[in-house]
Amino acid sequence: MRAAVASEVNAPLTLTERDTPTPGVGEVLVRVLACGVCFSDLNLLRGHYPFARFPVIPGHEVTGVVTALGEGVSWPEVGTAVGAQFLYDSCGHCDYCVRGDQILCPSKTITGVVADGGYAEYALFKAGFVTPLPAGLDPVAAAPLMCAGITAFNGLRQGGARAGARVAVVGAGGIGSLAVRYAMALGARVAVVGRSRRSEEQAKALGAELYVATDETDPSTVLKAWDGGADLVLNAAPSTAAAVATLGGLAPDGTLLLCGYGPEPLTLPTQPMVLNRLHVAASPSGSPHDLRDTLAFSAAHGILPDVTPITLEEAPATLDAMAAGTARGRSVIAFA
Repeated sequence: MRAAVASEVNAPLTLTERDTPTPGVGEVLVRVLACGVCFSDLNLLRGHYPFARFPVIPGHEVTGVVTALGEGVSWPEVGTAVGAQFLYDSCGHCDYCVRGDQILCPSKTITGVVADGGYAEYALFKAGFVTPLPAGLDPVAAAPLMCAGITAFNGLRQGGARAGARVAVVGAGGIGSLAVRYAMALGARVAVVGRSRRSEEQAKALGAELYVATDETDPSTVLKAWDGGADLVLNAAPSTAAAVATLGGLAPDGTLLLCGYGPEPLTLPTQPMVLNRLHVAASPSGSPHDLRDTLAFSAAHGILPDVTPITLEEAPATLDAMAAGTARGRSVIAFA
């Protein structure tokens, strides 16, 4: 099978041929239909994950079809279209696992970082950590839902988004644009915060009633004037500073939620947080039940990202463009 392999930090991907793997106990073999190219894949190559295993096949936004079952597996059946997510496996017995919060398991492993992922024609996954795709869902367009989608949807849930709430989304990229669409479908009012006016037209087309360009104005001032402030600010930008800049724009009892972040530390002013009972939290993707809910909600509301299909051979150049800041839109490796 064809595969792209990350051999070490700061080294380019290597395109190679590997034997198709055989599923072991508790595993399924998936013929990969598509795999999204995520900013986290670039972070892997940059060495941002000290727990990464090299060499490794990247990719954690995977859709495909089950082609073989390992010992002890009776579900999902061969021929089932499934998605595989950022969370590859967990211990199965800690308090977090038994309550369905496997994403919080201290022993969790990560797809495409510790275990081989979807930059290959075939991949092995744990049977309990793949999710059947709703009927009729385009596997190429749906691939980013396995990471960007679940991160946005579960982040909104963790942050308490609801009908009538004022939700501000920082960044209108892969996670941010989906967060806007999910929040709108939940009945929330939505603002988008971006660095410049470049994304304003896109944000308004998605339904945002307010757009804030931080290179022109203080986002906290504009958000605070938005009927008293945002009930939830969801930071989808790869910048901790961008999130901090919006804190003053929260309504009392509001929440600043980090789905995106940068390497800089999180430093916040204490007094306004205490006086307004503000909340600050973070949300790392989600567990298998969260992905089921994300896919069901996406299918019910017709929410799919706009994607550009690429070949496996184009993946290295796509990651280079992301690193250079010249990439536009969401690229998905599509296997014939």
